[in-house]
Amino acid sequence: MKSLAESRQRGQYIILNVLGERSVARRLAEMGMIAGKKVTIISPSQDASGMMIYFQGQRLAISLDIAQRIVVRSVQEKAGKKLRSLSDLPKGESGLVRKMVGDRALRRRLLDMGLTNNTLIKINQVAPLGDPIELVVRGYKLSLRKRDASCILIEEV
Repeated sequence: MKSLAESRQRGQYIILNVLGERSVARRLAEMGMIAGKKVTIISPSQDASGMMIYFQGQRLAISLDIAQRIVVRSVQEKAGKKLRSLSDLPKGESGLVRKMVGDRALRRRLLDMGLTNNTLIKINQVAPLGDPIELVVRGYKLSLRKRDASCILIEEV
């Protein structure tokens, strides 16, 4: 995990977090820069002048100060961590979707709900008896049965 400003290579990155003052984070969230979104670096920062990115179909020039507040991870980066089931992830933890197992209908339903490869997921709440699990996916809350969540293999972030 590193800031967008520290990323020296072109390529796709996944936003993990936006740091800093609430007003700045809120403004970036209004633009759509929230955890789980993909951003492509077109021109990395060479000096204090900023950098050029591609985000949601638009080319944007952002200052070095803003780029330092955005925590990212490369899409190609392999942490070497073992994949684990989403149902085994504790409350408050996050992970990236890496693989889905199970029958075709279940995988299709999960894909339709936005659980695609490299999507950032956070466990928001767990019901008192452990089933269902509430997730935060792409800025919305989603509840899944533990049985369905066990079919999603993630990599912890």
